[in-house]
Amino acid sequence: MTRFTYNDALNTLYGFINYELKRQDQLPPEALNLDRPRQLAAIMGNPENRYPIIHVAGTKGKGSVCAMCVAMLQAAGYKVGLYTSPHMQDFRERFQINGQLISQEQLAQIVFDLKPIFAQVEGLSWFEATTALAFEYFAREKVDIAVIEVGLGGTLDSTNIVKPIVSIITSLSFDHMAVLGNTIGAIAGEKAGIIKSGIPVVSAPQPADGQAVIERVAAEKHAPLTLIGRDWLLEIAAPSLDGQRFSVQVGDETKSYTTNLLGQHQAINAAVALAAMPHVEKAGLPVPASAQAEGLQNVRWAGRLEIVHHNPLVVTDAAHNRASARYLAESLTQLFTAKPLVLVFGAKGDKDISGMMEELLPMVDSLVITQAVDARAENPDQIVAKARQVRPDLDIAIVSTVGDALRQGMRLAEPQGLVCATGSLYIVGEVRTELGIGPGEFEPTAANPSHSHTPIQEQ
Repeated sequence: MTRFTYNDALNTLYGFINYELKRQDQLPPEALNLDRPRQLAAIMGNPENRYPIIHVAGTKGKGSVCAMCVAMLQAAGYKVGLYTSPHMQDFRERFQINGQLISQEQLAQIVFDLKPIFAQVEGLSWFEATTALAFEYFAREKVDIAVIEVGLGGTLDSTNIVKPIVSIITSLSFDHMAVLGNTIGAIAGEKAGIIKSGIPVVSAPQPADGQAVIERVAAEKHAPLTLIGRDWLLEIAAPSLDGQRFSVQVGDETKSYTTNLLGQHQAINAAVALAAMPHVEKAGLPVPASAQAEGLQNVRWAGRLEIVHHNPLVVTDAAHNRASARYLAESLTQLFTAKPLVLVFGAKGDKDISGMMEELLPMVDSLVITQAVDARAENPDQIVAKARQVRPDLDIAIVSTVGDALRQGMRLAEPQGLVCATGSLYIVGEVRTELGIGPGEFEPTAANPSHSHTPIQEQ
């Protein structure tokens, strides 16, 4: 028999309907449904029940919080699975154990084994199949614990069949409104759908109407709620390129930390991840204070205020809504003095591009608009029109490919300027690829000077 290859596995998965390729405002009602994931998991023998799980939902900071949880758990000596979405450069980024991508051979074998089971579930979607693949992979590898990121929303996301030891809700803001609702309260309701009866939940500070929803749902489900800013007090130091320092106070005890991820908003994410650790310990997995500090100090997560090139300086950030663009603008102002500032920008058509332009354009000297290889990418002419409403006289160029846009941005920024590439995870991924930085590779930082282009290891 001909060997079932990695490409065969990808072809199998992409044979399912992929709602990630559709605009969120055009999703059919059947796109989000827990019946199919539950049926599939049951046929598979519910692999997601074979290890403890941290379940993470939210609008901003999900990936960073997931990475921080993994880093602390790994520093404590555990074998940790991580399932995130979407990927930037390689599909296998979605399935990691201790920072290592699943190998092509393992992925092919699991998909080959699951193909007959996939066929038993009518209407199965691509994300439902990949989520099942992750659950099975972590079970086969006998992870000590897994960190599972919600794909979209929470209530009906296919990851929401899990029974976690702790649920996490990161910062809420407007995104995917066509699916999740047009108010923070409605969005909070969707995210709070991951709260399970009696299972502890940790939340980042939220807008008042979002916090009210989370508190109500947690109370209704008798789920103990830890709210950063209320139960855990947070003091954030001035931002620094050496890492973001902060301290948390719980009761009468105050502890100070530094996280390798840059920007004051990462202190909030770190506090959320830290607040989950006592619940992990109650589940039988001790995480010493030294491992918590070490994990935060050494965590790496691509595309989050990530310096990817020097001379000129190039920074990537996956900001893709107005709130994250505001964080990015604040962080660029606080951390970097280089001028001119050139923005390389592209975004999906269903995002709040006007809102992102309003946050970012007041501070930039030039704008280079491009389009990632993404079915939902907005036409650059439409972005120009929205940019002109904010900065009519701004120097704006359209460059068809991300690579050429990056090169033009670097020319405009030379020799002492700054290029910021943002607007979409796919823009960030293509920039990293253009600069020769592969999945799991990083430029050195002050906190991790030895991590220069360290290739990710396949298992």
